[in-house]
Amino acid sequence: MNTGDKYKVNANQGEHKVLPNKLGITRIDKIEEEEAKGFINASVELSLSLDENVKFDYVYIMNIHRLALEHLYEFAGQEREVNMSKGGFSFPPARFLKASMLEFDKNILSEIPSDYSSKETLIEHIGKVHGELLYIHPFREGNGRTARLLANLMAYKAGYDRLKFEKLDSDEMFNKYIDAIQKAGLKQYQPMIDIISLLI
Repeated sequence: MNTGDKYKVNANQGEHKVLPNKLGITRIDKIEEEEAKGFINASVELSLSLDENVKFDYVYIMNIHRLALEHLYEFAGQEREVNMSKGGFSFPPARFLKASMLEFDKNILSEIPSDYSSKETLIEHIGKVHGELLYIHPFREGNGRTARLLANLMAYKAGYDRLKFEKLDSDEMFNKYIDAIQKAGLKQYQPMIDIISLLI
């Protein structure tokens, strides 16, 4: 997957390859290693605690991010306070994040049932949740990994294996994925649903 582009933030908000962190890490390879470890640990912990009572809501998403990155960042589990863009695409302004997440919780997350009678409905819900969360981009760092972990947890709870996100490694698939995220911002979820159907 083409993840070489780092985020861009407003000039007065600073841009750093390695964000200020609790461990004082300054090397990009070391911070990436710590972030990866954090998401692996969060995945194990959240997978083990999955049961029929787990509700994938706003609070749960913030908790995924907190569990994964609280050993590294003060902002773990909190909405970003900076405006960001990536690859020429601007994510929603920080001042609208709380309202966007609450609307997401009310209109999409609240529709997730406790169990699924069909794989098609699961795919539809994962597609909507994944696309919308990536479009909102609520965190300063770790948005993609949080969204992928949430998609996997939704699949696990419904009795399926993890999604095969490695299928997005080709430039063609990755470009379709980015396009699907942007379309989710227009409430056009079918492109992301189509992609999720190839990954599950």
